[in-house]
This record gives sequence, C-alpha cells and structure tokens, in this order.
Amino acid sequence: MATQLPPAESNGSFYDKASGPEKVMVSSMNGSRNEWWQDPVQGLATVRHEFGEHGGVNMSIEASATFTVMEPETLGELFEGKLGPEMDFYIYSRHFNPTVLNVGKQIAAMEAAEAAYCTSSGMAAIASVILQLCSRGDHVVASNRLYGGTHSLLAHFLPRVSNITTTFLDLHALDTEAIRSAFTPTTKVLYFESISNPTLHVADIPFLASLGHDMGVTVVVDNTFSPIILSPLRLGADIVIHSVSKYISGGADLIAGAICGPASFINSMMDLHQGALMLLGPTMNPKVAFEISERLPHLPLRIKEHCNRALSYATYLSKLGLKVIYPGLEDHPHHNLLKRMANPGYGYGGMLTLDLGTKERAYKFIHYLQNNVQFGLMAVSLGYYDTLMSCPGSSTSSELSREEQEKTGISPGLVRMSVGYSGTLEQRWSQLREALDRLNLIADQVTGNCNSS
Repeated sequence: MATQLPPAESNGSFYDKASGPEKVMVSSMNGSRNEWWQDPVQGLATVRHEFGEHGGVNMSIEASATFTVMEPETLGELFEGKLGPEMDFYIYSRHFNPTVLNVGKQIAAMEAAEAAYCTSSGMAAIASVILQLCSRGDHVVASNRLYGGTHSLLAHFLPRVSNITTTFLDLHALDTEAIRSAFTPTTKVLYFESISNPTLHVADIPFLASLGHDMGVTVVVDNTFSPIILSPLRLGADIVIHSVSKYISGGADLIAGAICGPASFINSMMDLHQGALMLLGPTMNPKVAFEISERLPHLPLRIKEHCNRALSYATYLSKLGLKVIYPGLEDHPHHNLLKRMANPGYGYGGMLTLDLGTKERAYKFIHYLQNNVQFGLMAVSLGYYDTLMSCPGSSTSSELSREEQEKTGISPGLVRMSVGYSGTLEQRWSQLREALDRLNLIADQVTGNCNSS
C-alpha cells in the first residue's frame, strides 16, 4: 500500500534544495520547517523580485515557445538533464518557461512549499497529480464532498481510461476505523478539499494527513476555497492544488491552476520521459503567468474583504432565521476547527450557502438579486470582486446523482454565494434584504441593518 514520491534526480530537474533560499521553501514530506515562514504574506515577501529585461519594476514576459542555444552539443545536454533552467538554459515552454517558473516560486512561497508549477487549469492540475501518483489499477480514497468536476474525474473518467478507482466516504466524520477500512493494498492517494465545495465542510487536515501517512499514501489537498486562510502543507499535507482561476486570479478572466509540494515531486512531473505535466502538456501560458504575478501581491487584501463581507452577510441572515452555512458562524460544526487551523487575521472564507428549501425559491431569489436589484451575478466560479450566485444542485454539483447530493447535504434549494466586495456593505445588504422581503423568504420580519450584526 505504501507509495513513494519520485526522487529529485529526474531529467530536466529544476528545483534543487541546494540552489538558494528563493528556491527552498518548506517540505512537509520530510518534516523540515523553515522558521522564517510565519504566514502566506511573509512567504510571498521573501521571493526575489524579478525585474523586467530593461529594468522595469515588473518582470518581462517570456513569450517564446522554443529557445535557442549557441552550440549544437548544448541541445543534447539539455535533453540529458545536464543543463536546465537553474543555469538559464531552456528547451521548450511546455517543459519550463521563465515567466511561469517565477509565478510558481511565488505560489510556492505563499503555500510554504519547496516548489510549485502552474498549469492551464485547476482540473489539469488535479488530473496531472493523480496520474503522476497512480498507475493503472491503483486506488484513491477521497472525500464524498468534492467539486462536481473532480468527482466525475475520479468516479467516471479515470476508471474508464486507466482503471484507477476511487472510494468516496465521509472524511469529516473522523471515523478512524471507517476511513482506514477504505484503504486497499493499491491505495496511493488520500484526496480532499480543505473547505468543501459547495457544502463548506472543513477538513481536519492534521488528523487526515496523519492518518494518510500511517496508511503509507500521499495526502493531496485542494485549497481553492481558502488560499491565504489555510496552509495545508504546514498542517501535514503533502501536495496542495489550486484552481488559480478563482481567488488567486480574482478577475474571472483567466483559467489557470497550480501544484505545490516537494521539489522532488514537481521535478518528477516535468520529467522528459515520465512527467505528467511534460507529456500531457497542460502548461500555463506565460502571458497568463504574468497576469497572475501582478495579482498575487494584493491577494491577502482581497481575501480579507471577501471574508469580512461573507461574515457580515452570514451573521445577519442567520439572525433573520434563515438556514445559512458559513464556517465563520459559531454554530457551524467546524468553526472551532477552522479557527485552530487558520492563519490568524484573514477570516473564515468568502463562500457562504443559503438553503431556501426548494429549487423554485432558490431560482427566484438569485434571479431577483441579479435582474431587479443588481446585487450580484448568476454565474458559476468564485473569487470575483462581484458576488457570484448559483444553485450547485443543478450546476457545479450536477455531476453527482440526486442520492449523492442528498448524502452530502446539497439540497435542491441550496444557493451558493461567492461573496464579492464591490459597492458598500450597506448598499449590498439593502439589496439582499429587499429580495428576501419581496419574495417573502423571511417568516418573521426582523428590522435592522447589516452593520448591526
């Protein structure tokens, strides 16, 4: 059952633990910690600033697909792995690209990882990690509360094309024996989301990481819902995945992903002969990488405001007697767990859900909010500066059967909100309250305003 991450000595390796502090973050695989890393903001500030080619304060975009050499022998040395990016030698941008590498360093620093590399999408990151860790016939243990696309990848696509199977179970119940019994001799990965989409269950990362390591598997965590807020590698996880399209981008205009973890693992994914990223080719475009690099410095500020607005809305909606799920509320079953694990000062997340009971009520509610009062937008995704609203049961979680949705707490009337920060808090609350009143969604009318919460 035990699985080992590949060694660092892979063809075309770039991340070398001896290559300088800007390339060495924190490895949770071997238990080492760098004492200077205190939180994601401090981590980001330690990355060497890359200047533009002519001294610009912003780095240059290396838009070349291929790279030239001065001597023909150099190409052979590149393909043998004797030369590489650490010496400013590049082959092809599907392998390594300077602009993409720099953004990887920034995201690695944010996540307290030794290394990171960026992909063309979050799903590309997830699929590539699973395919790098698992061979044909291997097995995954995963949470039954996952984004619908991830669930479909694990439940349908991978079994069909590679006989990689998955056992889904409730990892939030913390039933040690039930979880252990799901592992088989071919299990290679324990997979879950730090905060689940869309039900907002919080994973006990230290507990699950310890259990996974006891069972000899690699612990992979999707941290898309909680960048800056949670640092899963510091809590014991081995690999962290992001859909960079969401909070990290913040503009709902880019599709991108990231994989963070040990240098040996990132090197293995870029191996010329066996690397999932190298051979499947879901590489981030350098122009996208440049855009991300410009947005990372203000990610902590954006996260704080997303969280502040979400907590304000959740608190007052709860006071109105509505069924609100938000980890920042004290009655959330995982509130104290999140409080213990979170990096202090950033909040409890920018996502909240509101259960209105029926799909008809939910549809009317989000329609009114968008088309009558301009509170937000009916759209999937998250992390945008405007509030995005959807009904997961008929959208982002529609890949799950009705029975699977019921089991995981996705009701037909569940509304998922990615809370934005545009407009004033009072303005947005008055719009939200108007929708609730006009559609008679509050049984007992309560007066007050959002700030009074």
